[in-house]
Amino acid sequence: MIFEKIEKLKAELAALHAANEEELEALRIKYLSKKGEITALFTDFRTVPAEQKKELGQKLNELKNIATEKINGLKETFKAQEKEKNKIDITRPAFPAELGTRHPISVVRKQIIDIFSRLGFTLADGPEVEDDWHVFSALNFAADHPARDMQDTFFIEQNKEDVKRNIVLRSHTSSVQVRTMERKQPPIRIICPGRVYRNEAITARAHCFFHQIEGLYIDKNVTFADLKQVLLNFAKELFGPETQIRLRPSYFPFTEPSAEMDVSCMLCGGEGCGFCKHTGWVEILGCGMVDPAVLEASGIDSSVYTGYAFGLGVERITNLKYMVKDLRMFSENDARFLDEFKSAH
Repeated sequence: MIFEKIEKLKAELAALHAANEEELEALRIKYLSKKGEITALFTDFRTVPAEQKKELGQKLNELKNIATEKINGLKETFKAQEKEKNKIDITRPAFPAELGTRHPISVVRKQIIDIFSRLGFTLADGPEVEDDWHVFSALNFAADHPARDMQDTFFIEQNKEDVKRNIVLRSHTSSVQVRTMERKQPPIRIICPGRVYRNEAITARAHCFFHQIEGLYIDKNVTFADLKQVLLNFAKELFGPETQIRLRPSYFPFTEPSAEMDVSCMLCGGEGCGFCKHTGWVEILGCGMVDPAVLEASGIDSSVYTGYAFGLGVERITNLKYMVKDLRMFSENDARFLDEFKSAH
């Protein structure tokens, strides 16, 4: 009878399982406690005939070992699971991990580049630390032009005997246009985005650095009408299909004729409001036909080729799109300000 109980308990132990540590403790008490089923078999051992004691003793010890190993094994499994559960993954990012956002200048810059890319313009880039030739002289700036004065330009190294070697922080990305014209013959159709620097007091309306995107198109028979159509398409894509433009005569050393372009106010639709100073128009860029002297300075025959150029400030466009009143907000990295643009792209 006792041998049958041993075999029955072996079968139970082989299929033993527990869902948690509480169930496992209940099983330990059932089989191995002082009043457990295996302990009870050891008590019955005294009633077994002497010739069966050796065999029965071996089977009882084997049964107890099986039960102990099974319960200890399940206990170790639960401990390993708990350890894994509480394990700290030092490679896991901090929680909560907030999503970032693109800077509003980057958002608008990309929008402008995408528009001109669809119009056939390719990107061109150049150094921010430049020489006088590429920033001024090659662009038809006179030797006594106010832009060369320390009030406007950051000079890094100045050599009065050799103007070309004067080293400055570029005050416009037109220097990239010059480098492109020196390196490549027409047709040329490029836009030049980048940061520029001017020696100005930092206020809500001005900064010592800002971002520009300038464009240049040189080929045979390029006219002012081509320039106007490109700028009209650009304004309609950026501000909406109802946008109108107007061109007012102006002056730039590197273009002739020159103009400043206004767009119809996006707040009042041209009716007149405080934002547009009740004129219905907002200025956004300067443009014009490339002066023949600029073409010749870069080795391009002005009797064969003509071209147009334009330039706009990215901060200016961003202000118009998002009504940012203080330019300093763009460079102060205030997370509260940047969070406002999470849905802007």
